[in-house]
Amino acid sequence: MIPGSGNDRTFLAADEVVLAIGHSARDTFDVLADMDIPMTAKPFSVGLRIEHKQDWINRAQYGVSAGHKALPQADYKLVSHTSSGRALYTFCMCPGGFVVASASEEGQVVTNGMSNYLRDGENANSAILVGVNISDFEADGVLSGVRFQQKLERIAFEAGGNNGHAPCQRLGDFLEDRASASCGDVRATYQPGVTYTNLRSLLPGFVADTICEGVLDMNKRIPGFSHPDSLLTGFETRSSSPVRIVRDESFQSTGLLGLYPCGEGAGYSGGIMSSAIDGIHCAEKIIEKRFA
Repeated sequence: MIPGSGNDRTFLAADEVVLAIGHSARDTFDVLADMDIPMTAKPFSVGLRIEHKQDWINRAQYGVSAGHKALPQADYKLVSHTSSGRALYTFCMCPGGFVVASASEEGQVVTNGMSNYLRDGENANSAILVGVNISDFEADGVLSGVRFQQKLERIAFEAGGNNGHAPCQRLGDFLEDRASASCGDVRATYQPGVTYTNLRSLLPGFVADTICEGVLDMNKRIPGFSHPDSLLTGFETRSSSPVRIVRDESFQSTGLLGLYPCGEGAGYSGGIMSSAIDGIHCAEKIIEKRFA
């Protein structure tokens, strides 16, 4: 269906439709659920954005060579397996980057990260994420993960002041479970702004506890990672899709032949490269069907 002017619509018949939606395509998930297209809830991850001064990361990674003009801005990739059995991991690390707004609905705050081409911002940032299992959801049904995300995003919006600002906290205060009144050496990059509060009290307990233990462990590999002035901004809820659109070995929906759920929003990949690979595999299945 192609939208036209006014109430006009144009329908195009097709033998194969590739449904390569994004992981935030909640309106599409609702439509598919109404059509009884088989879907399942799936695990995903939630957490915060952590910011450090890029100079701190450069010194931790390069040592005495930090600042050499031949070296790029340093990055990192970390994981910590905590005593609870849950893991904290970094995701989408952005050297010299910015924490950015990524909400797709009104009344929500969602964080993400980006770097400009030169990676010349003052701060480094990364998501620090904790896995959420289906048993952690507070509701049942195929969209229970979506509802879990939406609840956290509304909490973040309200804690930020109901104006698009994001809730923010110094890591030292997060570890001590007390609200922050201001930032320290690390200044927030999130726009339109931040509101200092106690993020730890807003998160599910298992997420907050895993972050507390995990960042201290990560500090053993990146000295300064748990610096008290490291800055946390919340919430990061869109790391991957909370839904999987069920497909068979031919990559077609088990409820509608000719429909090919594909990529991250369909629940079969987790990032740009794996989504591209899933798209290639999907195209191969269509070619096999056409020319078998």
